[in-house]
Amino acid sequence: MPGKAAESVLVLRHEPFEHLGHFSRIFAARGVSFSYHDLSEPLEFGGESRMVILGGPMSANDPLDGLADELKLIERALESGMPMLGVCLGSQLIAKALGARVCRNRELEMGWKPVFFTETAQSDPVFCGCGERATFFHWHGETFDLPHGAEHLAWSDACRNQAYRYGDRVYGIQFHPEITAEMIEDWVQQPVNCGDVAKLDGPIDARAFDSAEFAGRMIDGWLAVARP
Repeated sequence: MPGKAAESVLVLRHEPFEHLGHFSRIFAARGVSFSYHDLSEPLEFGGESRMVILGGPMSANDPLDGLADELKLIERALESGMPMLGVCLGSQLIAKALGARVCRNRELEMGWKPVFFTETAQSDPVFCGCGERATFFHWHGETFDLPHGAEHLAWSDACRNQAYRYGDRVYGIQFHPEITAEMIEDWVQQPVNCGDVAKLDGPIDARAFDSAEFAGRMIDGWLAVARP
């Protein structure tokens, strides 16, 4: 029977409004505890055996002390074999820790757009059952090169590297399966996001799609492969 530490997740959060969303409900339903670490706080493992790295409006290349500490922690986690899941900025930080380049994407990818899954994804424990394509919410102006040794799992018309797996336990996802309609409605109101919102041709329909079902399948798959 797993102990408490085997069921706990450290969540690196870069803005309070970029939280776990659908993932928090799924963790609660599966009896998995989690604790948030915000960017300004001292960073250290507290007995957790898994880690989720969430998104944020900053760049993985920004010279922030908090990001530098996160990169060091991610490097340690990679060395120890800790299961990790990075979303948007989180996927870029893992890629950077693996030595890959993080750079500007050729365009701002924002709103509900289709993601296409590779043949490798069809047999992946986290992405199997997702089919060849699905629609997810995007909000990013940067991208990453596929880390050396990683498996390419998904792409979109505007961004080649939408998801990857490194080893058996580490996943990076550029899109936002965790996001809820309420989160989208909140994000577009945040002052730090106004510059991106101003570039849109029109308002985003926060309820046009719902990724809750996929988020549940994905977290279940990640928890299964991440079981200590």
